[in-house]
Amino acid sequence: MKKGNWLLKTGALVVIGAFAGLHAGAAMAAKTLVYCSEGSPEGFNPQFFTTGTTADAGSVPMYNRLVEMETGTTNITPALAESWDISADGLTYTFKLRKGVKFHSNAKFKPSRDLNADDILFSFYRMADENHPFNKNTPGQTYAYFQDLGIAKIVDKLEKVDDLTVRFKLKRQEAPFLATLTMDFMSVHSAEYAQKMKAAGTPELIDKEIIGTGAFQFVSYQKDAIIRYKAHDGYWDGRPKIDNLIYAITPDASVRYAKLKAGECHVMALPKPADVELMKSDPNIKLLSQQGLNIGYVGFNVEKKPFDNKLVRQALNLAVDRASILKSVYAGTGQVAKNVIPPTMWSYNDKIKEYPYDVAQAKELLAKAGYANGLEVELWYLPVSRPYNPDGKRMAELIQADWAKVGVKTKLTTYEWTEYKKRSKTGEQHAMMFGWSGDNGDPDNFFEPILGCEAVKGGGNIPRWCNKDYEDLIQKAKLTPKQAERAKLYEKAQEIVREEAPLLLLAHSLRYTPVRKNVIGFKMDSTAHHYFKKVDLDK
Repeated sequence: MKKGNWLLKTGALVVIGAFAGLHAGAAMAAKTLVYCSEGSPEGFNPQFFTTGTTADAGSVPMYNRLVEMETGTTNITPALAESWDISADGLTYTFKLRKGVKFHSNAKFKPSRDLNADDILFSFYRMADENHPFNKNTPGQTYAYFQDLGIAKIVDKLEKVDDLTVRFKLKRQEAPFLATLTMDFMSVHSAEYAQKMKAAGTPELIDKEIIGTGAFQFVSYQKDAIIRYKAHDGYWDGRPKIDNLIYAITPDASVRYAKLKAGECHVMALPKPADVELMKSDPNIKLLSQQGLNIGYVGFNVEKKPFDNKLVRQALNLAVDRASILKSVYAGTGQVAKNVIPPTMWSYNDKIKEYPYDVAQAKELLAKAGYANGLEVELWYLPVSRPYNPDGKRMAELIQADWAKVGVKTKLTTYEWTEYKKRSKTGEQHAMMFGWSGDNGDPDNFFEPILGCEAVKGGGNIPRWCNKDYEDLIQKAKLTPKQAERAKLYEKAQEIVREEAPLLLLAHSLRYTPVRKNVIGFKMDSTAHHYFKKVDLDK
């Protein structure tokens, strides 16, 4: 049997297997949408993780936040909070909760009440208070984003005013605070579920068998193969139009495309740039596109030699032919990056010059740093496609070849995706390929979690670079209410990043999402998330 056919039939078996146990008549009548995702989630509790793959499988279908972003825009809209008020001094945020919000249920838990203020406090203080009974519920997990953004230094306390009112009191003004509340790690969990599982002696289930308020309920997960969800009948924003949602985990982009063409999935993640033109001409496929709110990069772990030397980091930047990478890896679906933030975002510093491809100057800097006879480094490369990088292995091979021209011998290393992320949190990496897709429309969402000092502790700061001048600028920007003044501070921060070179900035990609023609109402989001709560299928 040809390999391609075998893969296709394997995919079909996975999807068919998803319906095992359903009554044949019910399966035929139900509307089931299959999404071919690119990788396995690290887990399902969005408090622990920062990657888009994990958010897509956890917070997006199964949870809500107090406020959220309108799909396809960065406009902040009501969600679990139907309204809010911000005090004149910017230090108090009061939220009125929506009445009648229903939690999911499962075989082990039936909620006895609707969402109330206790759930908001439980969700926040589990992350904020090290002595909270559920803070260390899942050993080895950190509250990555909460730590990366230094929320404990921002929020003084969260109060319950009454059952349907909560109030955040801040220690200081925080310009992006409302935008921060839209992010996945601020998803709201059930305090009642946690207490009942603790009483039953199974508290670990709250992070595995998810109970949220979202459009879809968790059914089951087969690692590296499939995730099953069903519509939440009591969803506060209206029951989804589809009955079942299937994530068919398919790491190979070519296999995802084969499944899409065969009708085995309705929506696929992250197509190969080389396949884009074929998709445009396929009468059964709608190819959606959007400028990516993202950045692909390699982070140099400054805690390890030789990356503790700025001259080495600058030299490795000069030694990479970004134009060649853009052509070979992105096939014209991206643009060379010179800043941490994409050019579509306010405060982008266009005056900064990108590192040119200059082999001679790279060799000169390496010699000045004491490596005239060359050196050896290790480069970790992405094991999965990402919105900011469609082919980590190919990119790593091109970087390896470029660095060899200046006397740098590079060992290429990778791990399974969850292991890749897990190891980087403790600083095991040397040079590590990674990237970022924005969670909201505020520049702080790039500057702090990628390179902020607090993000070293949370694990988001891959180069583990903590620069006082940079940190002072981005923290001052958060205290500055006027956007024009904030922009000037961020422009200076970008100059420091260019000079210090903790990152090898590579590209901002154009995002594509191919969907079958019978899919109705799917919109690309401004983030890299995939929302199905308003999607339908043509009969």
